[in-house]
Amino acid sequence: MAALQIRKYQKDDEEAVKEIFTLGMSEHVPSSFMHLLKQPLTQMVMMCVFCALLASSRSIMLPVMAVTLLLAGARQLVGYLFTSYIDTSLRKDLNHIQETYLEQKNSCFWVAEWEGRVVGTVACLPAEREPGCLELKRMSVLRTHRGRGIAKALCRTVAEFTQERGFPAVLLYTSVVQTDAQRLYEHMGYTKVREFVIPELVAKITNFSLIEYRLDLQKQD
Repeated sequence: MAALQIRKYQKDDEEAVKEIFTLGMSEHVPSSFMHLLKQPLTQMVMMCVFCALLASSRSIMLPVMAVTLLLAGARQLVGYLFTSYIDTSLRKDLNHIQETYLEQKNSCFWVAEWEGRVVGTVACLPAEREPGCLELKRMSVLRTHRGRGIAKALCRTVAEFTQERGFPAVLLYTSVVQTDAQRLYEHMGYTKVREFVIPELVAKITNFSLIEYRLDLQKQD
């Protein structure tokens, strides 16, 4: 752990932070595509298209090609949705980290350095949905540097920051496909509060849900 340093964000970290966030979010495209394929509605549509074309054309090639195109289109849609989320996140706060996190009360943004290289990020700010608590955001560690305790150190940094300012709990939201993140947060003492589907139409159709976690600090030893 001697090679690891957690420090506040500096202006020179901007490009590294954006790259870490973009790479981290892009990793979830394959798992989100698999989540889409497991949904009953998706499977029903594929089966109906296949059977309808097979019955009408009496050829196996046409329905196979049609289903293949549908799968390719679905994969492109998932990729597009993640790209749109990344762009929105950049516009919303990651292009303005100084103003969003470092110049606001009870907010902060940290980076993790490993042997002088920025390899992880985390932030927190007052929770919108539950006043009186802070929310952990923008947690990400480069894949090449996982398994070294960096994410745990970033989690502890947020918990200590929150506790020092007298807030009772930390909240966070992660998606149903981010299973590694779920295991991390539960290992760090977070408890699952609820799971809910994002209100956007595409999320409802694909049953793409978010999970809310909470860490009650007064319960810690």
